[in-house]
Amino acid sequence: MKITFLITISILFACNKDKKVISENKKAQWIKNAFISLESNDYPKIKAISWWHENFDRSLLKVNSSSESLNAYKNGVNTSTFVTSTNLSANKLIEPTSGIYHSAYPDFGGTEDIVTSGRIHNFEILVNKDIVWAYFSNNWYDNIQFPTTRVNTINSTGKIPFIRIMSRTNFDEGGPDPNYTMQKIIDGYFDAALTQWAIDAANTNIPLLVEFGTEVNGNWFPWNGQYNGAGETTGYGDPNLFDGAERFRDAYRHIIDICNTNGANNITWFFHIDAYSEPNIDWNKIENYYPGDNYIDWFGVSIYGPQENGEDYQEFSEIMNDIYPILSELSDKPIAILEFAITEIE
Repeated sequence: MKITFLITISILFACNKDKKVISENKKAQWIKNAFISLESNDYPKIKAISWWHENFDRSLLKVNSSSESLNAYKNGVNTSTFVTSTNLSANKLIEPTSGIYHSAYPDFGGTEDIVTSGRIHNFEILVNKDIVWAYFSNNWYDNIQFPTTRVNTINSTGKIPFIRIMSRTNFDEGGPDPNYTMQKIIDGYFDAALTQWAIDAANTNIPLLVEFGTEVNGNWFPWNGQYNGAGETTGYGDPNLFDGAERFRDAYRHIIDICNTNGANNITWFFHIDAYSEPNIDWNKIENYYPGDNYIDWFGVSIYGPQENGEDYQEFSEIMNDIYPILSELSDKPIAILEFAITEIE
């Protein structure tokens, strides 16, 4: 009996060990395949990538969630295709002369705004590659304030600050915000604060990258059309357009207009969507939200493999094949993969 028990334990241990190896290799293979796709020139408008380096809710999205995953990333990114020097024109970021910018959200904490130079350096050392920008959230919470200290911290490291304007009072998902509605932004309720935000941005005298309405086509965020008019057409603006998306479009335009009026011409503006709309319905289509080429400089998109075990598995290329034609048809703007990652899959 004792011998049988020991053999059984040994078999179980070996199976579990193999399972772990499969898990690690699956994420590593996804990363490897992603870089193969990026190197293939199948998506020539992709001009930047930014890994989402965080393990919120124990999601194991960090690039070093296993040694296999880290090595796959390091091997993929450390080629001449992925560049770390910036190409600027009139204080705005334009696409690189050749290659693809390498950037990251370098683990600025669960609130996405714990910005330190150490976290930036740690990520660069980890992957053995510099980054062009460091991506963080400007959470409005109870007031709208330009994140001067965080911007200066990133700038001091020689990276470009990338600000995600998050018009949210709290981190609750799947519902409207109690304060920051798109209609209130349009109606000027926050103009005084937004004007000061723009002045402070201009006074930095450094290039800034900014987005408003991260992953707007996802109903996990309160700026999604579902909470601002959804499929109605008669409550706001053009009766031929869906009110929810039209309100977002006009709110984003309003913010950009305020920044331009107050001299914040050092901002490169991004329109950031998720690869898949949730809900997948006409009023929530990406094109309904787009502020237009006169306002936006770059497209941004989130591309994730499974973020939790049990989610459907899709290769990076499968997701890109779905979203790339939509963005390409909408405009000729360069595309940045603003968030991409995958968990360790069991």
